[in-house]
Amino acid sequence: MEQLASHSEKLRERLVSKIVEIPGINRIYEMKFVHVHSLEFLKFMCEEIKKDLDMKQVSYGTLRSAIFQAVRKGNVEFITHICKANPVLLWSRDDESRGIFDVAIQCRQEKIYNLIYGISSKEVIHGGDKNNNNKLHMAGLLSPSAQAQLNRIPGAALQMQRELQWYKEVETIVPPNFREYRNKGKHLTPRELFTKTHSRLLKEGEKWMKETATSYIIVGALIFTIMFAAVITIPGGNGDTGFPAFIDEKLFMLFIMSDAISLFSCTTATLTFLGILTSRFAEDDFLKSLPTKIIIGLATLFLAIATMMIAFSAAFLIIVRGHSWIVIPTILLSSVPVTLFVWMQFPLLVRITASTYGRGIFNRNVERWL
Repeated sequence: MEQLASHSEKLRERLVSKIVEIPGINRIYEMKFVHVHSLEFLKFMCEEIKKDLDMKQVSYGTLRSAIFQAVRKGNVEFITHICKANPVLLWSRDDESRGIFDVAIQCRQEKIYNLIYGISSKEVIHGGDKNNNNKLHMAGLLSPSAQAQLNRIPGAALQMQRELQWYKEVETIVPPNFREYRNKGKHLTPRELFTKTHSRLLKEGEKWMKETATSYIIVGALIFTIMFAAVITIPGGNGDTGFPAFIDEKLFMLFIMSDAISLFSCTTATLTFLGILTSRFAEDDFLKSLPTKIIIGLATLFLAIATMMIAFSAAFLIIVRGHSWIVIPTILLSSVPVTLFVWMQFPLLVRITASTYGRGIFNRNVERWL
């Protein structure tokens, strides 16, 4: 039995070593290895902090620096363990007299924000830094750390939307008079600070919206031209009575219905994207108005393309019925444009819909753990 167990252990070690050699797996293994050992070290630190609640032996300056570095990186695990060990550390402040909650807002770390707000929603709201910047000023700033978070979001318009969501979220939790507070030096209110720091992003978002809408307008106009021509030159032509020759055919009715739906859908999409081009592109438009127009335009454009290919397939079946050797491959090929367009553009539709009407990144019902 011992020999069998030893042999099994050797086989397991060899298998693990082979798996680790696979490209990418080795990197994951190293990251997991570092995480496990870092967690062990963190637990050891927390034990020492529990023994020294007055911070007489533990270097408070070093620990404070580590806490704020973890906040900037969004390391919820570190903040949770450290503040569990000594809840007083939750009220630490950096050299700018900013608390953990302030830095979480400034660096756009929603997990830290949710965590701290869930612990003590009333206590963390008040107060500001040494420049008299309150929580709403922090939401109005576009710091390098916040920019790094935004770079994960595709499209300047969606980035602007995320910034507005942050500002509106913080605006709902602070007292109303915070909106009129002016900071030192520049004497700006939170909204004025937001407008100043986001002026470049606003222009980039406007450019992205216009370029996207223009591209989709071209596609919509092309589909409209094709479907309008198709309904005039119907398959089989008109008989002696002036009515379509295949008017009693089910495939012909499918063709007519698909053509009509495609025509109406692409018209709706084109008009919606035209509405984007004529928008005023104010800051608040990026929160709901412009994303909603993009969602409607993309959804109707998807429908127009899908029904256009259905109309094509129905017309093709009417013309070459009985020749399955050419009908089946052609219909299969007709699905390629739809699949290709959905594959390239559907993720954008999903992301915009989730960002605009989804649950969002904020959760004020985080369970208390202190």
